[in-house]
Parts: sequence; C-alpha cells; structure tokens
Amino acid sequence: MTDEIAELIQQFRAFVAALWNSSGRPTFVLLSVGIVTVIIATAGMQVVLNRWNSPFYNAIETRNFSSFLYYLMVFFGIAGVLLVLNVAQTWLAQMITLQSRQWLTRDLIAQWMAPRRLVLLGDAGDIGINPDQRVHEDARHLAELSAGLGIGLFQSTLLLISFVGVLWVLSSGVVLHVGDYSFSIPGYMVWCALIFALTGSWVSWRVGRPLIGIGVERYAREADLRFAMVQVNENANGIVLNAGEADEKRRLDDELGRVIEVMRRFVNSLARLTWVTAGYGWIGLVAPIVIAAPAYFGGTLSFGELMMVVGAFNQVQNSLRWFVDNFSSIADWRATLARVMTFRQALVTLEQPRSSGERIEYDLEPLGNLELDHVAVDWTGQRAVLDETSVEIAPGDRVLIIDRTGAAHGALFSALAGLWPWGSGKISRPPRASVMFMPERPYVPDGSLRAALTYPSDPAGFRDEVLTEAMQRVGLGRLAGSLDRKARWGKEISYDDEERLTFARLLLLKPRWVFTEQTIDGLDENQRGIFTSIINQDLAGSAVVTVSDRATTSDFYTRTINLVDTAPPAPTPHSVTALVPTRAIPDEQAKQAEPSSPRPVD
Repeated sequence: MTDEIAELIQQFRAFVAALWNSSGRPTFVLLSVGIVTVIIATAGMQVVLNRWNSPFYNAIETRNFSSFLYYLMVFFGIAGVLLVLNVAQTWLAQMITLQSRQWLTRDLIAQWMAPRRLVLLGDAGDIGINPDQRVHEDARHLAELSAGLGIGLFQSTLLLISFVGVLWVLSSGVVLHVGDYSFSIPGYMVWCALIFALTGSWVSWRVGRPLIGIGVERYAREADLRFAMVQVNENANGIVLNAGEADEKRRLDDELGRVIEVMRRFVNSLARLTWVTAGYGWIGLVAPIVIAAPAYFGGTLSFGELMMVVGAFNQVQNSLRWFVDNFSSIADWRATLARVMTFRQALVTLEQPRSSGERIEYDLEPLGNLELDHVAVDWTGQRAVLDETSVEIAPGDRVLIIDRTGAAHGALFSALAGLWPWGSGKISRPPRASVMFMPERPYVPDGSLRAALTYPSDPAGFRDEVLTEAMQRVGLGRLAGSLDRKARWGKEISYDDEERLTFARLLLLKPRWVFTEQTIDGLDENQRGIFTSIINQDLAGSAVVTVSDRATTSDFYTRTINLVDTAPPAPTPHSVTALVPTRAIPDEQAKQAEPSSPRPVD
C-alpha cells in the first residue's frame, strides 16, 4: 500500500509539473483563480439558501400566505445568482479541461518526437505499444477526469467547511428524549453525518479497489484491438492477395475476446460498487430526517428548523460522500494517470543506459568524415564486427559494407544512424544536417506532395520550378501538377514511385552523406540509371555508404568492407539481447531485456 501511494504521488507530481511547465501556465493560473472564486461564491450562496429554508417552511407550516410569497421572491433572487455562478463554473471547468488536454498532449508529443525516440520507443517493450493511444485518447481522458475530479473535490471540501459549522450550531436544537430524560449531544448531527459518510467511503474503497487494476488492463486491451484493426486496414492489399482474411478475422476475434473478458470483469466490479453507492444514495434521502425526527416530534424543532437541519446535513454528508460517489471515476483516473505518466517517464529515460554491457560510443568527427574504430554490434546474444578495425570514409567515397552474417546489417545500419548503441567501439559521425538515410522501405509522409518531396526540410525554401525539374528528372513528371494536393502518398503511389520520390529528395536536399540499406543491384534498370546519374553528376562530392546482406556485381562501389561473426561478449545479469531485422519472434525474456533492431527513416 505504501509503495502504491508513493507511486501515485510521484506520477501526480509529474503530471502537475508537465502542466505547470507548459507555455500556457499564465492562462492555467487565471482559469484556476476564476473557478476558485466562483466556487467560493457558490458555497456562500448555498449557505444563504439553507438559511432561507427556516422562514419559508415555517410560513408554510403557519399558513402565512404573505410571508410565503415574500420568501418565494427571495428564493428566485438566490436561484438567479446561483444560476449565473453555475453557468460560469461550467464554462471555466470546460476551459480548464480543454487547456489541460492541449498542454498535456503537446508535452507528450514533444517528448515523443525528440530525436531518435520514435525508434527507441518501438524497442522499449510493452510501454512502446500503441503510443498514439496514450498520446491521444489517454491524455484526453486524463485531462477530463483530472479537471472534473479536482473541481469536485475542491467544491465538496469548501461546502464541508461551510456547513459543518452551520450543522454544529443547529445540532444544539436537537434534543433527544429517552423515557423521562431529555439531553442533547454537542454536534450531534455532525457526528451522525461523519459516521454515515465515512462508513460509506470505507465500504466503497473495499468493494471498488479492484477497479483500478482492471482499468489499467482495460485500456491496454482496447489499445491492442484498435492497433490490430489499424494494421489490417493499412495492409489490406497484402491480406487480400494472400487470401488471409480468415486469419486476420481470427486475430481480431482473439483481440476482441480479450477486450470482452476484461470488460466483463469491469462490469461485475462496477455492479458490486453500485450496490454500495446507490444503496447509500437512497438511504441518504431519509437518513437526516430519521436522525433529527426525535427532536421534531419532541417539539424542540419547528418544521422550518427541521428542514434547515436536513439541508445542512445533506450538504455535509454529500461532501463527505464525494469519495463514495466518485470512486469508479477515481479508479479510472488512477488507471489513466498510470498509463500516461509511465509512458512519459519512459520517453524521458529512453536514452539512459538500460544494461551493464558494452555500448557503442558516439562522437562528432571534426573534419566531417565517418570513422569506425573497432565497431561491433550485438543482437540476440550474437556479435558481428567489421573486418577492418579502423575505417575512415571521406566525402566522395563509395563504400559497400557486406553483412556476411546474413542478419546483422539492420543493426549496423541503425548503429550508423545513432539508433543502435548495443555493441562496442566508437563511431565518429559527420554533422546530422549533412546526412540522408535511405532505408530499404522508403518513407513518404502524409500531407502535400511538396512537403513529401522536401521532407524533412521546409518546402517553403524550394521554388516550384526546382521541384518540378527534380520530379521530371526521376520520372515523376506526371505528378508535377499535384504539388499542393494533400493525400496519403504512401498509399496512393507505387513502391517504384516511392523510390523515385526518394531520389528526387536527393536532388533537392543535396546531402554530403548518403546511407542506403540496398545496393544498386537491388534497383531495377531505370532506377539504377537515375540513382547513379544523380550521384555521379549532382552529388559527385558526396559519400555513399551501403549496408547490405548482398554483394554487388557493378563497379559503382570503390571499396568493400565485410561484417563478420565473432564471439559474443561474456554474458552479464543485464546482457544485451535484441532482435535483428529478420523479425524472428523472441522469447519473453529476450523481449523484455532489449529491443528489436530499429528501422530509421530517411
């Protein structure tokens, strides 16, 4: 229990810090001050309304019609003020929710989009599954729950403070009669309200506590189902061509079954909690009248005073029962807070060392060259090294690194990009701004074609005629009229066109260093001609470094280096275990220890 509370406090502090450190802090403070002011004014008017009960109901009891009309008009004045305050509170609460979501989501996106973290997160185990769900749905839900529960807790606390004193004073008029004896208990109604509410809170906590764990699992299973459906949609062609609909249906059915199973447990737990919350709600309707009835029937309380006592009792016990009424929401908030803040913490600590084994050292080469000093990469308990212990590559070189192991080229390619630190040796790299990576599968972002051509540079820096010339050069002239059309280009154009678009990107960005995962032998004749002409004519001073598991028959490359097997490092309690790009399925221990080989994008 102590560990759970400590973890909750730590996560809540991180949540508040993320909001407080955002650019919207002045607005957040202003909204908070506004809603606190409105809630205080509302509490004051509710005290006034409670005092109104006595003369109004006494007028009814004595059938004093003129007094009845007077206090009825007073009621409309009080109700009018409360109506204005209620509208103001609703608007302020919604604005706090809206702004909180905006700031929290922007903070998560900023952490998520920090350099290298997209790939590192994908290799971080379960915490890296469905990050879009955590950034979008979970952040929205957390903002809504936090605003609603926070405002409700503050309002209930303020009403409790306001009405405990009122109820204590009114309790002096409650005289109990037992036989021939009459006596009063100081704060009698206050103690009854405390006992009634705290008993309900304790029972609710005992019955509803499992909802917290179920809530965490529920969000995880829902995210898995959503991710599986997205995968099916994005790979529709491959599924249909391989007649895989039945297999995908079974997979979706399995994911849905997991969601239904956890939802069934959630429904059962919620039903048990409802027995408590609803039961206390119904009993609460008559409890204050029953508790104060002896004094009323004994003649020490008038009907109006009885209604004042009942009104104050209800305010006190409703404030104390806030926990009872909101336990399911609190459990939901706790589960959502855990998902969001553990995700954020994972993002912040992604680049911290996760093992006691060796790691590749990175440095910036002062002359702008690429130097590889005793470089080795580790994966799945194996190690591969370059057959040249000291490698220096300068701009203009054409170097092919052949993976003789057949499985380590993805890890080395990612290591050159700074995304795979598991191994040993030192890599001194040229400035990142002068480098372009071309993975085996080109990346074409959604949006305008103009932005896709110049990605990740700002398209505003390129004239239309320059873009059009580059497209014509690589055989994409037919798309020149679509520069400003927004589409999912990765789905709309063919793989061949994606390759050509990447070649156009070479022409436009003119990198000094080009790293590829595919030899020119892997390109068809037209593509090979386009690529070699760009490199030889437009980028003659640029280096090309290819990491591949295939040799080449062309004379394009002027230098060949081999990546070969070697003895793996001695195992340690935290030795590195990772997957390579073959995408073999790891056992659970390997899955938790270290990531699979990442795939950087160009």
